[in-house]
Amino acid sequence: MKRLFLLVAILLSGAFIHVQAQEQQFQTVITPAFTPITWERLVNAADEPQNWLMYSGALDSQRHSLLDQINTENVAELEMKWAYQIPVIDRAETVPLVVDGIMFITEAPSNVTAVDARTGGVYWRYDHDLPEDLRICCGRNNRGVAILGETLFMSTLDAHLVAIDARTGNLLWNTEVAPYASGYSKTAAPLIVKDKVITGIAGGEFGIRGFIDAYDPETGELVWRTYTIPGPGEFGNDTWSGDSWATGGSATWITGSYDAELNQIYWGTGNPGPDWNGDVRLGDNLYSDAVLALNGDTGEIEWYFQFTPHDVHDYDAIQIPILADIEVGGEMRETMLWANRNGFFYTLDRATGEFLYGDTFATVTWASGLDPLGRPIRVPGMAPTYEGVMVSPPIVGATNWYSPAFNPDTGLFYVTSFDGEQEFFKRDEDYEEGERYTGGGGRYTQPMDAFHSSIRAIDPTTVDIVWEFPIMPRSSAGITTTAGGLLFSGSADGFFFALDAETGEELWNVSLSRRVHAAPMTYEVDGEQFVTIASGNVVFTFGLRD
Repeated sequence: MKRLFLLVAILLSGAFIHVQAQEQQFQTVITPAFTPITWERLVNAADEPQNWLMYSGALDSQRHSLLDQINTENVAELEMKWAYQIPVIDRAETVPLVVDGIMFITEAPSNVTAVDARTGGVYWRYDHDLPEDLRICCGRNNRGVAILGETLFMSTLDAHLVAIDARTGNLLWNTEVAPYASGYSKTAAPLIVKDKVITGIAGGEFGIRGFIDAYDPETGELVWRTYTIPGPGEFGNDTWSGDSWATGGSATWITGSYDAELNQIYWGTGNPGPDWNGDVRLGDNLYSDAVLALNGDTGEIEWYFQFTPHDVHDYDAIQIPILADIEVGGEMRETMLWANRNGFFYTLDRATGEFLYGDTFATVTWASGLDPLGRPIRVPGMAPTYEGVMVSPPIVGATNWYSPAFNPDTGLFYVTSFDGEQEFFKRDEDYEEGERYTGGGGRYTQPMDAFHSSIRAIDPTTVDIVWEFPIMPRSSAGITTTAGGLLFSGSADGFFFALDAETGEELWNVSLSRRVHAAPMTYEVDGEQFVTIASGNVVFTFGLRD
């Protein structure tokens, strides 16, 4: 990428001036009035692109905005408008919401701030107190909130779900979802479905039993819970040897999607536990590494598709399901598009879970392909050993939790991908409540920079890679596309950039100095389109030059 050093210096000096002013004005101010967010507005979120009403932009999780003021012709004129400094120094994975000119930003470890989406000026900040003896796997993260009416809903690292008054920042209720001392935690943005708050759970490296919950938004009471590991007497329990189901992981640590016409919630599940030693949990280990389709009213499992039966490589299937209607075999189908951590891309029928087709989109050595039902054809000798065995993809996956996107204008699916390899090993380990329960691990035998990383544009009707944009070192940034023909994403070395969504040509970039570990979003206020991204622990917002 071209380094725009002069521009960077100007932008960041302005950011720090604004940051210092913010740090001096953290008094509570009530936000301006906004139209309460109804379920009808959430169902039709894509039709009001001036707002960003949920983590993935809309219930179908396509992360495609209809805004086009910023486009391929003028994107080079982007300049920074304001920056918000998150007070806690930690990596930011937040995707803010914007509601009628008000932005809600979650912060590490479990806080949320309301700011003016025009200027970044702070209205209020809510701090959630956390216990000192937290047991967490993978960072003090919080990725976002959900909103219904005038109430925000946020997951917390100590496995609570809280409701916050979006006007004042006052706490309305606080519900314990699971005991944090047992290794349960929560990092993902909830999802609103009708009159319920849907939320998952993290902690798959601690021998938890995963689940998906629905809560009453008024009271915080649990409405239903669907376990992602079947118990004794339930279908699928026999896919776990002995009582291994009780500590089998299968966490649900990223936000799902919803089809209002089918009334189905779609949610991905994580690795079985222990991660790398499958000897103690023989069988397919349902419903780990799968997507579940749940009835939106009752939580009943209507269908499932397991991407990696008996996973021994930590290939969590917690990628966000993208829902799109595309042509398959000459007819339009209601599909689910999924680039999986295991290196395969899948197109499924989202009404029934039928496997339509799939193929690799990155380097894969653990399996030679997929059978007619979509089940992987394993290569012998690729399971972890005590000595170690080299396998692709590595533990971080061919992709991971960071958001992909689908652009209905180009018909392309976009994903941040990685062609790496890693030595996997296993070890014997006994379960102890609240302690890590992984049964092994992995090690690189050469620097990660030795492997290819890129954004890939995939034709979901053929799984052909139409174009790719190299992005080194390996990125963990999400993707957003717009009707202006643009794709926005970020890089590990701190660049925020825009590509032509049709060709992959780079049209603009700026250095933000710190790793981009989140997904961008876009919105409009007073007729002006903005694009926002978190980099390091700063939230930057850009707009066209005045």
